[in-house]
Amino acid sequence: MDAQRTTCVVAGGGPAGMVLGLLLARARVEVTVLEKHADFLRDFRGDTVHPSTLRLLDELGLAEKFEKLPYSKVERAELPGPDGVPVTTADFTRLSGKYRYLAMVPQWDLLDLLAEAGAAEPTFTLRMDTAATGTLTERGRVVGVSYRTAAGDTGELRAELTIAADGRWSLLRTAVGLRATEYPVPMDTWWTRLPRHADDAPTGLRVNTHGTDMGLTLNRDDYYQVAYFARKGFDPTLRAEGMARFRERLTALFPVLADRMDAVQTMDQVKFLDVRLNRLRRWHTDGLLCIGDAAHAMSPIGGVGINLAVQDAVATATLLAGPLLRGRVRPAELAKVRRRRWLPTVLVQTAQRAMHRFIIAPVVTGRRTTTTEVPARLLQRLPVMHGLLAYLVGIGPRPEHAPEFARRAPVRG
Repeated sequence: MDAQRTTCVVAGGGPAGMVLGLLLARARVEVTVLEKHADFLRDFRGDTVHPSTLRLLDELGLAEKFEKLPYSKVERAELPGPDGVPVTTADFTRLSGKYRYLAMVPQWDLLDLLAEAGAAEPTFTLRMDTAATGTLTERGRVVGVSYRTAAGDTGELRAELTIAADGRWSLLRTAVGLRATEYPVPMDTWWTRLPRHADDAPTGLRVNTHGTDMGLTLNRDDYYQVAYFARKGFDPTLRAEGMARFRERLTALFPVLADRMDAVQTMDQVKFLDVRLNRLRRWHTDGLLCIGDAAHAMSPIGGVGINLAVQDAVATATLLAGPLLRGRVRPAELAKVRRRRWLPTVLVQTAQRAMHRFIIAPVVTGRRTTTTEVPARLLQRLPVMHGLLAYLVGIGPRPEHAPEFARRAPVRG
């Protein structure tokens, strides 16, 4: 394959970009994925792999290799209920099928797995340390990208189709003038980790509140992944308060973990997420398609972002592998991807906005008319909701399956 020409160039080696690259390569489409970093080692980046994605990996013949990765299972999510007693919100053990849990796996391990699978396909190329820096256009049509390597080398890569899978701050989306509609969010998020002791009681995903602070813990076997939620724009204040005050906030939220707060020594160990919730009305222009966070940035609520992005990738490969093999992808064919993924995206974002409004905003803004106890009491009275919420989070509306051309028997070893 000509190093400066490919059939499809994918900007961004995250879950959406890597899954799409693998699927297209299995259809024998020449595909090149550009990843600006030298490796995939980024912490707290979409580590929640849902049953829909686990099922996809199984269909791709990668389940046995995934099982060898270090991951923990989350079978239930909980809110603080009346008198502080945890109340189950989503019970994933109620799902049907083989995968009845969330898998908490470092994203870099998942991406390495996908990269290894892609490397086995003759039409797959992954170029690390290479960032897409702009689009190439001819007669109003995108015909590829310009790029820069970590060494400072520049070049152009021409393609029949360009995929913007470069995240919520997508450079390519901006380059072609696609603008996302932003929805207000009440909070930002800070992620860190605390040690987990061997004799700690088993837990799943648990949310706690204290005053205007909210947090959650995820059991990652040898440590807890901890999220702290506070009102939007609070980051400068939080950092000015200093580490001692931050540890006090976490202790008030999770008193059972008070004996290990010294593990968080500096704010460098705390990863800030500027929470955004948005989506494009149109996901494409002639020659370019946005998927994943580039098309719809998700709130961290429910951990659904990675899984929606993967579903976008599957739909894209299913609909566009044929046109790519024929050598021409028309705008009407690109529009089919948005049409197929629009309703699931809207439904999930609507659910996230409702959770922002009725669960998170009353806490982080100091309004006490509504707290997490209200939905917790409702869930106590309607246990059928545990399975419904598990399905909406774990499987979601309009789940995608691997196309026949991408399916493989289990890969052992």
